[in-house]
Amino acid sequence: MKRVEIPFDKFSLQALKAWGSDWFLLTSGDFKTGKFNTMTVAWGSFGVMWQKPFAMVVVRPSRHTYRFIEKHDSFTLTAFDEGQRETLKFCGMKSGRDTDKIKETGITPIPSVKIDSPGFEEAELIIECRKMYFDDFRPKNFLDDSIAGNYPEKDYHRIYFGEIMSISGVKKYLGGEKENS
Repeated sequence: MKRVEIPFDKFSLQALKAWGSDWFLLTSGDFKTGKFNTMTVAWGSFGVMWQKPFAMVVVRPSRHTYRFIEKHDSFTLTAFDEGQRETLKFCGMKSGRDTDKIKETGITPIPSVKIDSPGFEEAELIIECRKMYFDDFRPKNFLDDSIAGNYPEKDYHRIYFGEIMSISGVKKYLGGEKENS
Protein backbone atom coordinates (compact mmCIF):
# COMPACT_ATOMS: atom_id res chain seq x y z
CA MET A 1 0.00 0.00 0.00
CA LYS A 2 1.35 3.46 -0.89
CA ARG A 3 1.52 5.53 2.29
CA VAL A 4 3.09 8.93 2.92
CA GLU A 5 4.43 10.43 6.12
CA ILE A 6 1.76 12.53 7.80
CA PRO A 7 2.79 15.43 10.07
CA PHE A 8 0.91 15.41 13.38
CA ASP A 9 -0.78 18.72 12.63
CA LYS A 10 -2.02 17.44 9.25
CA PHE A 11 -3.43 14.12 10.52
CA SER A 12 -7.15 13.89 9.79
CA LEU A 13 -9.43 11.08 10.89
CA GLN A 14 -13.09 10.53 11.73
CA ALA A 15 -12.21 9.18 15.16
CA LEU A 16 -15.65 7.92 16.22
CA LYS A 17 -16.04 6.00 12.97
CA ALA A 18 -12.45 4.73 13.06
CA TRP A 19 -12.80 3.31 16.57
CA GLY A 20 -16.49 2.43 16.51
CA SER A 21 -16.95 0.66 13.20
CA ASP A 22 -13.70 0.56 11.20
CA TRP A 23 -11.40 -0.74 13.99
CA PHE A 24 -7.63 -0.99 14.26
CA LEU A 25 -5.06 -3.72 14.75
CA LEU A 26 -3.04 -3.05 17.90
CA THR A 27 0.38 -4.67 17.63
CA SER A 28 3.12 -4.78 20.23
CA GLY A 29 6.47 -6.55 20.36
CA ASP A 30 9.67 -6.59 18.34
CA PHE A 31 9.67 -6.83 14.56
CA LYS A 32 13.38 -7.80 14.36
CA THR A 33 12.98 -10.89 16.55
CA GLY A 34 9.54 -11.78 15.17
CA LYS A 35 8.14 -11.77 18.70
CA PHE A 36 4.98 -9.68 18.57
CA ASN A 37 1.24 -10.11 18.68
CA THR A 38 -1.68 -8.28 17.18
CA MET A 39 -5.32 -7.93 18.15
CA THR A 40 -8.30 -5.98 16.89
CA VAL A 41 -9.30 -2.98 18.99
CA ALA A 42 -12.42 -0.84 18.82
CA TRP A 43 -12.05 1.19 22.03
CA GLY A 44 -9.57 4.03 22.31
CA SER A 45 -8.90 7.65 21.55
CA PHE A 46 -6.51 10.21 20.07
CA GLY A 47 -5.61 13.61 21.42
CA VAL A 48 -2.99 15.74 23.12
CA MET A 49 -1.72 15.07 26.65
CA TRP A 50 1.29 16.61 28.35
CA GLN A 51 1.86 18.65 25.15
CA LYS A 52 2.30 15.42 23.14
CA PRO A 53 0.07 13.78 20.53
CA PHE A 54 -1.21 10.48 21.90
CA ALA A 55 -3.21 7.37 21.17
CA MET A 56 -4.96 5.72 24.10
CA VAL A 57 -5.76 2.01 23.95
CA VAL A 58 -7.13 -0.49 26.44
CA VAL A 59 -6.17 -4.16 26.78
CA ARG A 60 -7.64 -6.77 29.10
CA PRO A 61 -5.05 -8.78 31.08
CA SER A 62 -6.59 -11.97 29.69
CA ARG A 63 -5.56 -11.05 26.12
CA HIS A 64 -2.39 -12.58 24.68
CA THR A 65 -1.32 -9.12 23.45
CA TYR A 66 -1.29 -7.92 27.06
CA ARG A 67 1.99 -9.70 27.82
CA PHE A 68 3.58 -8.07 24.76
CA ILE A 69 2.42 -4.54 25.50
CA GLU A 70 3.53 -4.97 29.11
CA LYS A 71 7.01 -6.17 28.08
CA HIS A 72 7.67 -3.77 25.20
CA ASP A 73 7.75 0.01 25.18
CA SER A 74 5.82 0.52 21.95
CA PHE A 75 2.77 -0.37 19.92
CA THR A 76 1.26 0.38 16.55
CA LEU A 77 -2.29 1.03 15.49
CA THR A 78 -3.02 0.07 11.90
CA ALA A 79 -6.16 0.79 9.92
CA PHE A 80 -7.22 -1.07 6.79
CA ASP A 81 -9.64 -0.57 3.95
CA GLU A 82 -12.93 -2.49 3.87
CA GLY A 83 -11.26 -5.29 1.89
CA GLN A 84 -9.50 -6.40 5.10
CA ARG A 85 -12.66 -6.59 7.24
CA GLU A 86 -12.34 -10.39 7.60
CA THR A 87 -8.72 -9.97 8.76
CA LEU A 88 -9.88 -7.58 11.49
CA LYS A 89 -12.67 -9.95 12.54
CA PHE A 90 -10.29 -12.91 12.63
CA CYS A 91 -7.67 -11.04 14.68
CA GLY A 92 -10.37 -10.02 17.15
CA MET A 93 -11.81 -13.51 17.57
CA LYS A 94 -8.66 -15.66 17.65
CA SER A 95 -5.88 -15.67 20.21
CA GLY A 96 -2.21 -15.53 19.30
CA ARG A 97 -1.72 -18.19 21.97
CA ASP A 98 -3.43 -20.73 19.74
CA THR A 99 -3.22 -19.32 16.21
CA ASP A 100 -0.61 -17.73 13.98
CA LYS A 101 -2.80 -14.77 12.99
CA ILE A 102 -0.24 -13.42 10.55
CA LYS A 103 -0.01 -16.69 8.65
CA GLU A 104 -3.76 -17.31 8.76
CA THR A 105 -4.70 -13.85 7.47
CA GLY A 106 -1.81 -13.40 5.05
CA ILE A 107 -0.98 -9.88 6.25
CA THR A 108 2.66 -8.79 5.95
CA PRO A 109 4.52 -7.37 8.98
CA ILE A 110 6.88 -4.49 8.16
CA PRO A 111 9.34 -2.55 10.31
CA SER A 112 8.18 0.71 11.78
CA VAL A 113 10.06 3.96 11.22
CA LYS A 114 10.70 4.93 14.88
CA ILE A 115 9.73 2.01 17.14
CA ASP A 116 10.28 -1.76 17.43
CA SER A 117 6.65 -2.87 17.06
CA PRO A 118 5.70 -3.60 13.44
CA GLY A 119 3.06 -2.24 11.12
CA PHE A 120 1.52 -4.08 8.17
CA GLU A 121 2.12 -3.58 4.47
CA GLU A 122 -1.61 -3.85 3.69
CA ALA A 123 -2.53 -1.07 6.14
CA GLU A 124 -3.76 2.25 4.84
CA LEU A 125 -2.73 3.93 8.12
CA ILE A 126 0.09 3.15 10.57
CA ILE A 127 0.37 5.06 13.85
CA GLU A 128 3.57 4.35 15.80
CA CYS A 129 3.39 4.92 19.56
CA ARG A 130 5.82 4.79 22.48
CA LYS A 131 4.15 4.06 25.81
CA MET A 132 4.16 6.99 28.21
CA TYR A 133 1.56 6.10 30.85
CA PHE A 134 -0.63 3.24 32.03
CA ASP A 135 -3.28 2.67 34.65
CA ASP A 136 -6.04 0.17 35.36
CA PHE A 137 -9.76 0.76 35.25
CA ARG A 138 -11.15 0.74 38.78
CA PRO A 139 -14.83 -0.16 39.06
CA LYS A 140 -15.27 2.13 42.07
CA ASN A 141 -14.59 5.03 39.69
CA PHE A 142 -17.30 4.14 37.17
CA LEU A 143 -19.78 7.01 37.35
CA ASP A 144 -22.14 5.42 34.82
CA ASP A 145 -23.59 2.18 36.22
CA SER A 146 -23.92 0.68 32.74
CA ILE A 147 -20.12 0.50 32.34
CA ALA A 148 -19.87 -2.43 34.78
CA GLY A 149 -21.91 -4.55 32.36
CA ASN A 150 -18.87 -4.64 30.08
CA TYR A 151 -17.01 -6.62 32.75
CA PRO A 152 -19.02 -9.69 33.79
CA GLU A 153 -15.71 -11.50 34.43
CA LYS A 154 -14.27 -8.53 36.39
CA ASP A 155 -11.38 -8.46 33.86
CA TYR A 156 -10.89 -4.72 33.80
CA HIS A 157 -8.80 -3.20 31.04
CA ARG A 158 -5.39 -1.67 31.47
CA ILE A 159 -5.21 1.77 29.83
CA TYR A 160 -2.11 2.74 27.83
CA PHE A 161 -1.28 6.20 26.59
CA GLY A 162 1.25 6.11 23.77
CA GLU A 163 3.00 9.17 22.46
CA ILE A 164 2.53 9.20 18.70
CA MET A 165 6.03 9.05 17.23
CA SER A 166 5.17 8.67 13.55
CA ILE A 167 2.12 8.51 11.29
CA SER A 168 2.04 7.21 7.74
CA GLY A 169 -1.03 6.75 5.66
CA VAL A 170 -2.83 7.12 2.38
CA LYS A 171 -3.79 10.64 1.39
CA LYS A 172 -7.29 10.50 2.87
CA TYR A 173 -5.65 10.84 6.33
CA LEU A 174 -3.65 13.89 5.24
CA GLY A 175 -5.54 17.04 6.18
CA GLY A 176 -8.76 15.94 4.55
CA GLU A 177 -7.22 15.45 1.10
CA LYS A 178 -8.98 12.88 -1.02
CA GLU A 179 -7.10 9.74 -2.04
CA ASN A 180 -6.60 9.33 -5.78
CA SER A 181 -7.98 5.95 -6.74
